[in-house]
Amino acid sequence: MSEITAHGEKKLVLASGRAHPELAEEIASWLGTELLPVSAYDFANGEIYVRSGESVRGTDVFVIQAHPAPLNNWLMEQLIMVDSLKRASAKRITVVSPFYPYARQDKKGRGREPISARLVADLYKTAGANRLMSVDLHTSQIQGFFDGPVDHLMAIPLLADYIRTRVDADNVTVVSPDTGRVRVAEQWAERLGGAPLAFVHKSRDLTVPNQAVSKQVVGQVEGRTCVLIDDMIDTGGTISGAVQVLKNAGAKDVIIAATHAVFSEPASRRLAESGAREVVVTNTLPIPSEKRFPQLTVLSIAPLIARAIREVFDDGSVTSLFDGNA
Repeated sequence: MSEITAHGEKKLVLASGRAHPELAEEIASWLGTELLPVSAYDFANGEIYVRSGESVRGTDVFVIQAHPAPLNNWLMEQLIMVDSLKRASAKRITVVSPFYPYARQDKKGRGREPISARLVADLYKTAGANRLMSVDLHTSQIQGFFDGPVDHLMAIPLLADYIRTRVDADNVTVVSPDTGRVRVAEQWAERLGGAPLAFVHKSRDLTVPNQAVSKQVVGQVEGRTCVLIDDMIDTGGTISGAVQVLKNAGAKDVIIAATHAVFSEPASRRLAESGAREVVVTNTLPIPSEKRFPQLTVLSIAPLIARAIREVFDDGSVTSLFDGNA
């Protein structure tokens, strides 16, 4: 039996949606490549049209899309992009969603609720995605929702390395905004040289969205610089309330560190007036000028995503980027 063998090198292609082109261009620059030319526009009734301007046959395509408001539009655009690339005979498609859509709906808190994070994973798979890449998922269990490889990138090294230059390592306490993120706080504490931990006790009404009440802090914070960590800041109410609780407990000052700056109104005003010395976030989501304020520092996640994309393309180890803790 005779066989025909193709002698061709793998080809990496970066494609980007319209939600956050600046991040996609920065990732492309770190990789030393250019974005795939894509024609994308909306019909009068809101339908989205997407078509790549070049052939992607046999390529490894990474489809980058941020998910700011209106989240549903950008999610639909990404799904349509994946479908178009699948039908254009791309060999492998990796969805790169730095901020995973519907991540907060990862379980049933009450009867008759959806598990929307699982639905999003199913939509990605049905559209044609072979692999998923995201940054700081709201809960790690979301990795199990997607039927395929999931690269869960962590922004903790990036954020913690910056925070370390802004605090006295001998007088810092890592504070979790609730008991659910204590494990993440432990990773932060390790990065900050074994800093002590504290957490803010809060209550939440499951029937009211975007609302939680911070009540008291558990742990030693008096006279110390507190690093208040979270995965996302939406309306800013919970995190601002936590700052006040820490201040009332005698904290010297507070630095807020979060990965995803959702910044729904009135987050910017709340954070600016919260009393926090600095608010440090990454650019997984676009932050327009009108939502920026003097205490805000934005770190770029592009180098980390670019390195992860390169490892995936080269069949390397993404875990090695996080000292084996991915």
